[in-house]
Amino acid sequence: MAQASYKSPGLSPGTLVYVGDKTAEATRISVVDFTNDDIEEASDVPIDDLQMFLKRDSVTWITVSGIQDVDVIEDIGKLCGLHPLILEDVVNTNHRPKMDAFDDYFFLILKLPLLDSSDGSLALEHICMVVGKGFIISFEEMEGEIFTPIRDRLWHSKGRIRRYGADYLAYALIDMVVDHYFEVLEEVGEEIETIQESVLDHPEPGILSEIQNLRHKLVLLRKSIWPQREVLSSLLRGESEMIDEKILLYYQDVYDHVIQVADTVETNRDQMSGILEIYISSVSIKMNEVMKVLTIIATLFIPLTFLAGVYGMNFKYMPELEWHYSYPLFWGMVLACLCAMLIWFKRNRWL
Repeated sequence: MAQASYKSPGLSPGTLVYVGDKTAEATRISVVDFTNDDIEEASDVPIDDLQMFLKRDSVTWITVSGIQDVDVIEDIGKLCGLHPLILEDVVNTNHRPKMDAFDDYFFLILKLPLLDSSDGSLALEHICMVVGKGFIISFEEMEGEIFTPIRDRLWHSKGRIRRYGADYLAYALIDMVVDHYFEVLEEVGEEIETIQESVLDHPEPGILSEIQNLRHKLVLLRKSIWPQREVLSSLLRGESEMIDEKILLYYQDVYDHVIQVADTVETNRDQMSGILEIYISSVSIKMNEVMKVLTIIATLFIPLTFLAGVYGMNFKYMPELEWHYSYPLFWGMVLACLCAMLIWFKRNRWL
């Protein structure tokens, strides 16, 4: 899959260039508009119709799935009055998580961890949110079902989600992203336990690649969760006036979850380092055992080689050559040397 990993140098600030995996996914816009008493949902909404929803006295949640079409992203930004630098970050899927506060909205970049069920590989989906008074615009790298439970809660009016404003809805979306980290870490934890058992029982060479793959996953998780910790910390410090004080308690809760995820990632990284050390030690011990056996075998043959060398010399006047019992005596000496050395090795606990 082709990927543009960076923006070409020399472009002016705010120039929209998509940076990320090239896919065939089209940009789609959906809207959920709700009040405490009513809710409306629409799919494949034209850009021109968004203004109609934004003018209502309600909370409008606009979802943009697929961000490759920079023209559509630019049109949405102009319609909603978003800064060009914000839109530039939206289409850069390699951007680290961050929070930017403006006068009438704040902007978030989050990373959603996704495990591929076919090969177990880990990917980080680029999620962006613009949160203002009465509206949220969420940009998703690809269309998925990550926020479907939030839509279900809105439709069934469960809990506070319909009574509170866009700031509470933003909390619910962030919390859903953080919850996915726990699901991924649970899968990673099971993989760690399996590899640990394999390393202790059968430290085969193929395990090393599995260890490296797991360490790579943990590095990706660490690189994504630590900046998101800073994002939540900025919101809790009150850097944006878009969050009501009574809602900050919920942001504190999701911040605690992020801390828990970060601690779990660090614990798993330490555990993987320990497993790697155990693997290296196991391989070294196994190699030492092999060398020990080979050394003992070579040592046993040293006196036998000496005897064979002595009686293999072609001197005419060697007394034993003419003796009738020379051959049995030779093998008797060989067996006696072997037995004596084996007893000696056993007493010294080399065997």
